[in-house]
Amino acid sequence: MELTRVAILALLAFGSSSAKVEEENPEFWRSQAQKTLQSVLDRKLNTNVAKNILFFLGDGMGITTYTAARILKGQLQNQTGEETVMTMDTFPNVGLAKTYSVDFQIPDSAATATAYLCGVKTNLNVIGVSAAARNGVCKSQKGNEVTSILKWAKDAGKSVGIVTTTRVQHATPATSYAHSASRKWYSDADMPDAAKRDGCTDIASQLLKNTDIDVIIGGGRKYMTPKGTKDPEYPRDYSSRGKRKDGRNLINEWQSMKIGKVAHYVWNKTDFDAVDPETTDYLMALFEPGDLRFEAERDPNMDPSIVETTEKAIRILQKNPKGFFLLVEGGRIDQAHHAGRAFMALHETVAFDYAIAKGLELTKEQETLTIVMADHSHPVTFNGYPFRGQSILGKSPLWATDMLPYTTLMYGNGPGHKITNGKRPDIRNDYVQLSAVPTESATHSGEDVAVLARGPMGHLFQGVQEQNYIAHAMAYAACVGADQRHCQGSLCWLPSNLLVTALPKK
Repeated sequence: MELTRVAILALLAFGSSSAKVEEENPEFWRSQAQKTLQSVLDRKLNTNVAKNILFFLGDGMGITTYTAARILKGQLQNQTGEETVMTMDTFPNVGLAKTYSVDFQIPDSAATATAYLCGVKTNLNVIGVSAAARNGVCKSQKGNEVTSILKWAKDAGKSVGIVTTTRVQHATPATSYAHSASRKWYSDADMPDAAKRDGCTDIASQLLKNTDIDVIIGGGRKYMTPKGTKDPEYPRDYSSRGKRKDGRNLINEWQSMKIGKVAHYVWNKTDFDAVDPETTDYLMALFEPGDLRFEAERDPNMDPSIVETTEKAIRILQKNPKGFFLLVEGGRIDQAHHAGRAFMALHETVAFDYAIAKGLELTKEQETLTIVMADHSHPVTFNGYPFRGQSILGKSPLWATDMLPYTTLMYGNGPGHKITNGKRPDIRNDYVQLSAVPTESATHSGEDVAVLARGPMGHLFQGVQEQNYIAHAMAYAACVGADQRHCQGSLCWLPSNLLVTALPKK
């Protein structure tokens, strides 16, 4: 105990030398705080009706991930990192959302997506249905479907789109358009015969029939084509081939549904770059058979970044004078954490923050409600008294009582638990984020997640709220869905050329 205390005091004394010289002056902090205070005092409430909703969802981007990614972003720019200002950090309205599902204390991405997109909390593993539905039971799905804000926006005449780094049939994007008693029914090949007999349909097929989505960008080609269909990018890889047992080619069907419109299907960056947003009505871009590659492993010649896909989607959707709703998911933050790969998770989060910056650049704050939030968190911790500016992906300067170092970031559970001959590995020779409990995949964690907002009615997203509140607040701000109170007597969302015709005649 005494050794630990002495070690900490020594670290504090040594660590102070790494601080920036100006930070030793109290006036540095006072001046900074006064500037921040004045900017907060100068804020004016934006009570416009939101013409557009730009919804950024960092899957698994809990508070620890958010903080660690901020540090990494700065360190990638040769800064110490802690003081870095993420694009997310500039949002003036901040709240917390409670993430529990109806049946579990800690949720999954299906239950959470149904909450924040459909406005209704539900059970684990189901999408677009209420808690009256049961996981994997098709019959329980009937009559318990709930629609999402993407559909409400489309019904209001807005253009709508989804952008994800996962497959477009994955839980988060799927909840915007599908209703399924199982999040895993990606194609008909993933469904039990009983579910098919009872009339349920797979998620991929619902992508075409439920809502007329203008922009669809992500992965998931193999769920769209007949079993055995060779993938255009990986023709020799059997695992990448089509999965569908019903013989349908949903890509071809989508194209035939869009005859008379300018609709493009693309699967590579060259064709994607050739798509002109100004002349395009519909875009389906599927860059991988399943999920997209991690940002750190992405081939920039084959697959666009989340920044590029976000920009393309906005430029296509914003031509609609009534506005748009766009869901952008940084979906592989979560998948990296499941694998215990903090390096990948943080790089995914940094890329996600750059996509948010691009979204703000392309839209106007006065008319666009922009939301950034996570669906749930992960059991990753940030610990060990690292020095200021020390690599967020490095190890603590303190050693444990077993006389071995440990990583600054580690997991409560996951594949990083390794004990050999009663000892954990020496990370100087075998680097991995350690986990306390051995599990094949790290679980989620149940703490509240941050909700960040700017633009029209952004102040509605302050405080600690149930996660399903988010959908209702977004809908109110944009006057979509059932609650039309905010636009009664208001024409704020109309462009000037339509405003004249909308005004009552004298």
